[in-house]
Amino acid sequence: MSEFVEEITKKDKNVTMAKKNVIALVDCDSFFVSCEQAVNSELKGKPVCVMSARGQCVISRSREAKKLGIRMGMPYFQVEGQMKKAVYLTANHDLYKDFSKKVMAVLKDFSPKVEVYSIDEAFVDLTGLERLYKKDYFEIAEMIRAEILERIGIPVSIGISSSKSLAKLASDKAKNITGGVFLIGSKKIIPVLEKTSIDEIWGIGKNLSLFFRKNGIITAYELVQQSDIWLNKQVGVRGLEMKHELLGEMVSPVSDEVKLPKSIQNTCALAKFTSDKDYLKNSLNYHIHRACVRLRSLDAKCFGVSIFLRTKDFKVFSEKRVLNKATDFELEISDIIFELLEKLYRPNILYRSTGVILDTFEFNSEAQLSLFGNSEEDEKKAKLTKCFDKLESRFGKNIIQTGFIQKDV
Repeated sequence: MSEFVEEITKKDKNVTMAKKNVIALVDCDSFFVSCEQAVNSELKGKPVCVMSARGQCVISRSREAKKLGIRMGMPYFQVEGQMKKAVYLTANHDLYKDFSKKVMAVLKDFSPKVEVYSIDEAFVDLTGLERLYKKDYFEIAEMIRAEILERIGIPVSIGISSSKSLAKLASDKAKNITGGVFLIGSKKIIPVLEKTSIDEIWGIGKNLSLFFRKNGIITAYELVQQSDIWLNKQVGVRGLEMKHELLGEMVSPVSDEVKLPKSIQNTCALAKFTSDKDYLKNSLNYHIHRACVRLRSLDAKCFGVSIFLRTKDFKVFSEKRVLNKATDFELEISDIIFELLEKLYRPNILYRSTGVILDTFEFNSEAQLSLFGNSEEDEKKAKLTKCFDKLESRFGKNIIQTGFIQKDV
């Protein structure tokens, strides 16, 4: 268990130094909107909303948009009449991924241990860096925040404490204060937990929150007062870890190990409702290519390939194929997807969106050689995929578009 041992005062803030573990959670503010404002300065200071694919609902809002009463998830038809002052933009996920990489690169300049948690969040191990930078941890966080804003143009909020759960809680509080940095040291833990609702704790969803409330546990402080025996019996190991993380113990250290995601999904609403099979195939080809590009960026291949179609009335139909040999080659995957499409497709149904899911991954470095593999064929595929990726790297995304052979009717 890490202990915060030195309490000092800087300016008018209480700053706690740590001898062992210091973890920061860096969270980009209104990330999608911030990316749009970084490339178009005219959007700064305006109520801006980024909409999901084809402008269906709000997925990111500027502070000004929040003040207008625009809520996350609000469908466009609800906001267009009431909030005409706002600017509505369709999401550009390729842009956001590029900005995310830049933000993470800045973090890695400061610390060797950065754990990317999501596209706009990362845990950073700051332990011992006060000696390197000759600053306390609060000042280091301020320096990181200023550097990201200056170099990338993205505002961030930073929470600092001795565990991931407390750092996450601190980052949430940092969003609502001037300066964007909030630190929870040993002397602040209990006062903060007493004022924190059970719903604000990282990892507590609707069902678990309801369970705790039924048992009279309303605040984070009341949670940590429960015995280990009771928590283990009622919630399991997850409940024990939650309690000790909230008490400042680093149960889960920051790891810079690259982990494969559980799945890669690429989906998008169609520009129009359609039953045109060729139109669906073109849409699926785009999803296949983008998913394969991401898969290759992880230096991995997949065993699982799935397709799903969403109808005009929101019914979802899906099919999956498990491969005997892992692949990252879009032409190979497209053959499988189109076979699955034949099973799902109905000419009398109008479709609103398509999607592709890749899963069950293995790193290329861990792949086992097959006795029945065609090494010459595999080498040709590898060269072709490298060519695809090099062309996109040089000339921009989606410069390569795969097609299909249209069969005569």
